[in-house]
Amino acid sequence: MSYTLESKQLEAIEDLLQHDLIDMGVTCVILIDMAGNIIANLDSGERKHDIYSLAALAAGNFGAVSAMAKIIGEEEFSLLFHKGKKENIHFSRVAEDFLMVSIFGNDVSLGFLRLKVAETIKAIRSILEEITGQ
Repeated sequence: MSYTLESKQLEAIEDLLQHDLIDMGVTCVILIDMAGNIIANLDSGERKHDIYSLAALAAGNFGAVSAMAKIIGEEEFSLLFHKGKKENIHFSRVAEDFLMVSIFGNDVSLGFLRLKVAETIKAIRSILEEITGQ
């Protein structure tokens, strides 16, 4: 499915990402398509990441893990999580065409982040449904 986001939809998505994730302590959140193109990018200003490389690698990583899921008989793994010493990264599929990448420190609870990401994804899907009229 192809989406053409108008500025008001993109603004609504960015407002959600800011309010639901950045304001709760997430360092950086990127909404990308499955080819690694950046749709939205917000950060707390605390750290600067190479988001273009990150987006491309995230899309590739998600694609590789999806292929592994199929090999073991799963339809897909809808989310991925990698834990580091200082920062962690959480990937979650938003829709067929979109992936959300959240970077956060150890001061943010993974359980709370997963809850907030799920709520945010539901809201983003509703914005995307308005676009397609489904």
